[in-house]
Amino acid sequence: MVRIDRVVTRGGDGGMTSLGDGSRLRKDAPRVEVIGAVDEANAAIGWLRAVVSGTAVTGETDAMLARIQNDLFDVGADLCVPGDGGDRLSLTDVPLLRLEAEIEAMNADLPALTSFILPGGSEAAARAHMARVIVRRAERCLVAVDGLNPLLQRYLNRLSDHLFVMSRVLNDNGAADVLWQPGANE
Repeated sequence: MVRIDRVVTRGGDGGMTSLGDGSRLRKDAPRVEVIGAVDEANAAIGWLRAVVSGTAVTGETDAMLARIQNDLFDVGADLCVPGDGGDRLSLTDVPLLRLEAEIEAMNADLPALTSFILPGGSEAAARAHMARVIVRRAERCLVAVDGLNPLLQRYLNRLSDHLFVMSRVLNDNGAADVLWQPGANE
């Protein structure tokens, strides 16, 4: 179990941070960038959950987002402990397979896409898109770090797909999607 007695440690005041194995890295190190982007994605999903809680799609959508938030802490734990010492914290394929099943279930009732979708529509859908692009940034940061669990990239890639499909669900099952109109402003 995790126990945090002190929040203020002053350990990062010099631009360095500690990983889970006790090693220290600069705060601009690629691994720390990934950890930060994953944390930011988690916060964006928390913000999305706050909006979803006031909508008609609350139940299962909130449960999915709660599982994803926990998964993202698992991703962070995997990133935080490099090498063999982190094996017990490594992400497995179980959350990845769950995401794929949820994508398939959500997508089953959506109309086929006839255009690209602009991020927007309802507030909840717009926030899902914001979380999606933050996850994409985390994925881009992740590929700059060697020796990571290969499931991390697959999970983040699938999570961005999940958030895209969820945004359509949150846009009245696609009825309120904002479609791209090529050249509409020419």
